[in-house]
Amino acid sequence: MPAALLAPGTFTLANTPRLRDVTTMSRLLESMGLVITRSDHTLSIDSTRVSHHEAPYEHVKKMRASIYVLGPLIGRFGQARVSLPGGCAWGPRPVNLHIEGLRKLGAEIELEGGYIIAKAKRLRGARILFDVSSVGATGNILMAAVLAKGQTIIENAAMEPEIVNLAELLVAMGAKIQGIGTGCLEVEGVDDLHPASTVTIPDRIEAGTFLVAAALIGDRKQKVRVEHVNPKHIGSIIVKLGDAGAHVTTGPDWVEVIAPDRPQSINATTAIYPGFPTDMQAQWIALMSVAGGTSIVTDTIYFDRFMHVPELIRLGAHITVKENIATVVGVDRLMGAKVMSTDLRASASLILAGLAAEGTTEVLRVYHLDRGYETIEKKLQGLGADIRREAGEEF
Repeated sequence: MPAALLAPGTFTLANTPRLRDVTTMSRLLESMGLVITRSDHTLSIDSTRVSHHEAPYEHVKKMRASIYVLGPLIGRFGQARVSLPGGCAWGPRPVNLHIEGLRKLGAEIELEGGYIIAKAKRLRGARILFDVSSVGATGNILMAAVLAKGQTIIENAAMEPEIVNLAELLVAMGAKIQGIGTGCLEVEGVDDLHPASTVTIPDRIEAGTFLVAAALIGDRKQKVRVEHVNPKHIGSIIVKLGDAGAHVTTGPDWVEVIAPDRPQSINATTAIYPGFPTDMQAQWIALMSVAGGTSIVTDTIYFDRFMHVPELIRLGAHITVKENIATVVGVDRLMGAKVMSTDLRASASLILAGLAAEGTTEVLRVYHLDRGYETIEKKLQGLGADIRREAGEEF
């Protein structure tokens, strides 16, 4: 969506889910003068008129990804005023990689009153080496570099499918990018770009969540099929589920799971793509909570992303956490209780655990879910789950 800032005209984004984050980004772009309309799951973005180059705190505080407008604004208009991001309930995730990368491209950047103030007559190509592979920084710098003068080389670039999807859109807009899908992106800057259409790739974390749900609470005599997914994007999840005893088969755009009699305890360590995703860590711990044996779950991406653990313990899980390592001793059963979600993936893990627990589980603050799952309760109902959303929950 922020890439639409790079050229005037109308962009079409098909297969775009109805999520809070999409709404938040829409409102941010609309505040800059863009016109956004939706028809079913197709988003139309008219960027003919961009009247403001500012991303105010009122929008950015709701979602960290709002900072993605920084690269396109400075790349095309030579100026940007973007609030430092918020929008997440756990862990410090600094934006220094974004700022350092833009400075190497020639931007003058100051931090003032909680805002990033960036200026540049025209960005210049540079060699940028990220100390840590970052999806956000890679996307931001890539969008800035496509309009920079000369060549930009981004080393240790993120290789996630979402970056590939973005790069392919930029190429369709007239950008010159080599090395897409690798850790080294070479960009030859162009003078201008034009609008294009794209299809948003399937959400690999949503798919992984439903696959874990199938392994956790599925009927051992029936298959659960997740459709419209790219199995290549979730290879690490598929392997782990197989190791845990699930029977997994794949097709061109689907994955099927038959649940084991009881999951086996399997260690998992999160890593950058194509490793096991940190966004699946909470769901995996929910699965391991009822597995046979003891498993070790280590998060090497975010050391403090375990706020779901105390709530899982309320359901009867046996989990201890030391630094970035969770030790999970599988129990025979979980028991329903009232729990509170703290972030998007924690919400998903508590719902999965609640479906596996005996009795009724009430998950509070599920508005986090709507940031990354479209009507998850209806999809689970379609699989036979007894789940409903209570009206009137305070956000």
